[in-house]
Amino acid sequence: METRSRFESSFPSNFSRLSVPCLATIDLGTNTVRLLVVEVTDRSHWRVLQQDQAITRLGEGLTRNGVLSEIAIARTVFQVTAFCQRAEQLGANEILLVATSAVREAQNQATILQEIHAATGRTARVISGEEEARLTFLGARIGLAVPTGHWALIDIGGGSTEFILAEQDTIRTAISLQLGVVPLTEALVRADPVDWTEYATLSAHIETRLAREISQDFFAGPLSGMIGTAGTVTALAALDQGLEAYLPERVQGYQLRRHRVEKLLAFLGSLRLDARAHLPCLEPGRADLIIPGIAICVATMKLFNLEYLTVSDYGLREGVLVERLRAL
Repeated sequence: METRSRFESSFPSNFSRLSVPCLATIDLGTNTVRLLVVEVTDRSHWRVLQQDQAITRLGEGLTRNGVLSEIAIARTVFQVTAFCQRAEQLGANEILLVATSAVREAQNQATILQEIHAATGRTARVISGEEEARLTFLGARIGLAVPTGHWALIDIGGGSTEFILAEQDTIRTAISLQLGVVPLTEALVRADPVDWTEYATLSAHIETRLAREISQDFFAGPLSGMIGTAGTVTALAALDQGLEAYLPERVQGYQLRRHRVEKLLAFLGSLRLDARAHLPCLEPGRADLIIPGIAICVATMKLFNLEYLTVSDYGLREGVLVERLRAL
């Protein structure tokens, strides 16, 4: 299905004389590799040609070992190569590869970058946590009514969680915490189904980290709202609506309420992992990670006294596109 996305940007006056660009972005995350291929149709819209994602768990064991494992690198390079080939087949003029937490933290960062270049002929750009937050901000606010006054954005990722404090369209503070669902799962989630004493330890750990590490700028006054993006909140939005298949248009702008998230936690935590993995909109590679993801989500809403957050189906991939289009 064709999708048109509006973005706010400024283009040079000769934009209409440029050949219509077909651009692709590939996001190498700690848990998931994501592809987006678009055709830019005018100064304020693009048409999605294809979007896809695959869970490769690149950051598996990274916290424990400090390096990306050979098998995780192989899985990820294979998927990046397949996505590059697909983007080329769709006519992409440029393919923009960005790597986030797992790659930037790994001692053997050079290894995966070299293997990606050898397999695809392309260079992946490793972005800092603050840059990831800024680009996610550019993408996540597309198509959403920006809250008035001071508001926040949260991006719960595989290897890190980003928080942004904004005033209207302006970023005031952006921070990246090494608090991702992959290392949390590996360190603190063992029982199947969930052991609630174990979950209480996980939740307390997250609450302590958030209280200690989130900048005091965020607490200068009440927030007028919060936008949430990435796999945890989008999966929760789909599950809360009982969707049989993931529908971006139903997820985008959905109000995810705290009491509903807590109800989903009770339901998901009561299921064994294999049963959880068979739920619609919760693929097997996210079934274990959803529990610490929920813990981060609930702890954040409690910390800022929020009853709901607004879900964005857009994020880093779209932010990379906006940045590139501004440079045309």
